[in-house]
Parts: sequence; structure tokens; C-alpha cells
Amino acid sequence: QVELAESGGGLVQFGGSLRLSCASSRSMLSINVPGWYRQAPGKERELVARFTRSGSTSYVDSVKGRFTISRDSSKNTVSLQMNSLKPEDTAVYYCHVVYGDRDYWGQGTQVTVSS
Repeated sequence: QVELAESGGGLVQFGGSLRLSCASSRSMLSINVPGWYRQAPGKERELVARFTRSGSTSYVDSVKGRFTISRDSSKNTVSLQMNSLKPEDTAVYYCHVVYGDRDYWGQGTQVTVSS
């Protein structure tokens, strides 16, 4: 079992920045491919950023150069730094991990970008 607690969402103006954080009840060393997804109203949930099994990072094209995913093993957290935010980034963002070949999701945190 893995519990994920997300924080950092909110309302920001165009061009602003936010940092999302996800705290895990399990060590990052035992969790596979931690990442962030987002879902806008009426749309499918999409993968935004994640760590690969080799330790590298992967991003959806629309956020490359603006978002950065990171993890801190000592604090059991994975974060998403979001810069130069656009209205199209508005969505509920979810932390996601794989543990024991099973998916675990956070409750989601709302990110709203105004123009």
C-alpha cells in the first residue's frame, strides 16, 4: 500500500509559476516510475512528466522547457516545478507511482491559470 499526499496547487496568472509536491508513505527507492498526470474538464487524463526506469525524465511536448520533475529520496517526495504557465495548463494534477506492479494515485490538486 502507498499513500500519496499532494500540495501546491492554486490560482496563478499567465506567465506565473507553481511548485507541486507529492509526499509518499513509501520510500522513493522502492517506487517505480513516479510521475505527474493532469486532467482538464471533458478531457482524458494525460501524462505530463515522469521518471523512466533508467532514471531519466520524460515530458509531454506541450510542457518541455517549462516544467521540471524532481524527487528527493530523503523526504520521500516527488515535485513538479511549473514555470511560464499558460491558461491551457489549467487542470487537476495527479501524482502517480507504481509499487508492486500496481498503480497508486494522489487525490489531485487544482491548478488554474488566468489570462
